[in-house]
Amino acid sequence: MKPRIAIASDHGGFRLKGVLIDYLKKELGYEVDDFGPFDSESVDYPDFAAIVARQVASDSAQIGIMIDGVGIGSTMAANKIHGVRCALCWDDFTANNAREHNHANMLCIGGQVIGDTLAKAIVKKFVTTPWAEGRHAARVAKIMALESGK
Repeated sequence: MKPRIAIASDHGGFRLKGVLIDYLKKELGYEVDDFGPFDSESVDYPDFAAIVARQVASDSAQIGIMIDGVGIGSTMAANKIHGVRCALCWDDFTANNAREHNHANMLCIGGQVIGDTLAKAIVKKFVTTPWAEGRHAARVAKIMALESGK
């Protein structure tokens, strides 16, 4: 069964969000929940990154995707939500590593720095790459332990 995907953007990623929703639904066959915004008016990216991150943390979605102008701020905001491992990816190598090695459950993309074709490749790699576990499991456990101050 394919994972459910939660997606949102800010105004800087609004156009690319639409492209990626169509790609995920029509070409890759995923269930996608769009958490806004629903126009290109200026909004605050931390609000939308938190909405997606909370969907992932509650397991309402198994993968989150956030698109803002550059991706840095949303990645920072999402990683404040307990249980979220959000990765800013800029090519399919970083997307693969984020999933395979770091068990990332949320992806951020910079809509003003990544073109449509590359964004599709990043998203496809992110949503289709399984976690390798093995030697990486202990490292991910250490990352998650940081949330509880250990």
